[in-house]
Amino acid sequence: MPRPAITIAVRAARAAGNVILRYQNRVEGLAIVEKQRMDFASEVDRLAEAEIIREIRRAYPDHGILAEESGEVAKGRQTWVIDPLDGTHNYLRGIPHCCVSIAMLERGEPVIGVIFDPMRNDLFIAGKGDGAFVNDRRIRVGKREGLPGAMLATGFPWRQRAHLDVQLQMLRAMLTEAEDLRRSGSAALDLAYVACGRFDGYFEIGLKPWDLAAGCLLVHEAGGRYSDFAGREGLPASGNVVAGNLALSKALVDTIKPLAPPALLQA
Repeated sequence: MPRPAITIAVRAARAAGNVILRYQNRVEGLAIVEKQRMDFASEVDRLAEAEIIREIRRAYPDHGILAEESGEVAKGRQTWVIDPLDGTHNYLRGIPHCCVSIAMLERGEPVIGVIFDPMRNDLFIAGKGDGAFVNDRRIRVGKREGLPGAMLATGFPWRQRAHLDVQLQMLRAMLTEAEDLRRSGSAALDLAYVACGRFDGYFEIGLKPWDLAAGCLLVHEAGGRYSDFAGREGLPASGNVVAGNLALSKALVDTIKPLAPPALLQA
C-alpha cells in the first residue's frame, strides 16, 4: 500500500507502541488521572499521543487532529483521529490487550486506518479502496451467515451505564443463538478482529470517533459492513455501532432494533 499517509500513520503507531512497551512493567509508578468517573488516563497515554501528533504534524502541518487526550489540536480538510492507548484499563492492570488506533478522515469518513497491537506486534492497516491487511497479509471478515454459532464481541462503556438494562436484554437475545461473546476492553481491537475473522460480529453503545474510525475502515475494506443501531451506514455520530459481514451485521441490527429505546436509534 504505497500511500505516503499510511507510511506516516504506521510510523506514528509504532512510535506510540514503543512508549507503551517501555512502561508496561512500570505501571505502578505511572501518574494516573481520573478524567471522569471510571475514565482513566495515564502518563503513557499522554506520551504516546505526543509521539503520534509529532509524526503527523511533521509530515502534514495543515491537517486537522482530533485526539482522545488533547482534544481538537487543529482543524483541516483532512483530520487525523487518534487513540494513543485503547484499552488503558487493561494496560494499567497488566492485561496485555491494548492498541494504538490512528485514522485519517476526509469529509467525516475514514480513508486510512492503522491499528497496532504492540503486545503481539500485530499491525492492521487499511486504505479506502485498497483492502485491509494484518502484518502484510490480506484479511477478510468471517463467513458466518447469521447469529447461530457466531462469536460476538461487545463492551460496557462507563459512559453508558444508564443503558445497562437494555444492553443486557440485547445480550440475552443474541446468546440464545450465538456461540459465545467476548468483552475484551478495546473497541479498536474488537473491530480489527472482526475485520480478520477472529470475531464474527461486534456491537457497542456510545463510543467516540477515536474508538471507531480506524476499525470501521478495516471492517469495510475487509468486505464487511458497519452501521449504527438503526442500520444507517457511515461512522455513527451516536457512537452506537454494529459491525460484521453483510449478513451478520443485518442480523445484529434486526436483534437490537426491537429492544433499543428511541434514543439509541437516533442518528
